[in-house]
Amino acid sequence: MQPFTTVTGIAVPLDRADVDTDQIIPKQFLKRVERTGFGEFLFFDWAKEPGWELPANPILVAGENFGCGSSREHAPWGLQDYGFQAIVAPSFADIFYSNCTKIGLLPVVLSAEDCHSLARAGEGEIDLEAQEVRFAGEQVAFAIDHEIRHRLLGGLDDIALTLQLSDAIAGYERERERSGPLTTAL
Repeated sequence: MQPFTTVTGIAVPLDRADVDTDQIIPKQFLKRVERTGFGEFLFFDWAKEPGWELPANPILVAGENFGCGSSREHAPWGLQDYGFQAIVAPSFADIFYSNCTKIGLLPVVLSAEDCHSLARAGEGEIDLEAQEVRFAGEQVAFAIDHEIRHRLLGGLDDIALTLQLSDAIAGYERERERSGPLTTAL
């Protein structure tokens, strides 16, 4: 996972609320387990609609409750594979939000008004270190859990987080060897 500091670029609006993970990546494309190659199937059914256009840019601005529905990991994989680095919305489904942060895709919660303003501006900058979104002369702060922020700034997936504890794990294992086998009372 790549470290995330800032992302600057075009903010693509997706003015739809309650976007389900089945709409992001339909079920017929879930037969693979690798994390790449899903971008071409992003919003597959909507892409058939006349006038549909979703340019691949770094920032997606979405409506309320983005990523609701099933807990499939394929939805964040597809968004990232398509080229998005951050998704800005008034709210996210909890599991979707978590799945994004585990792969380096930054979900940012802003008010609906700020989301509309960012979409109208057409471009912006998201600074994870400062916890700010900047667009059209505005600076809007956003909140993010300290541990998630640490994970994203450091580019740390679950394995990398565990490896940060290597010394503590090795110390524990040495102590367990010295203590002998665990016994249980019957």
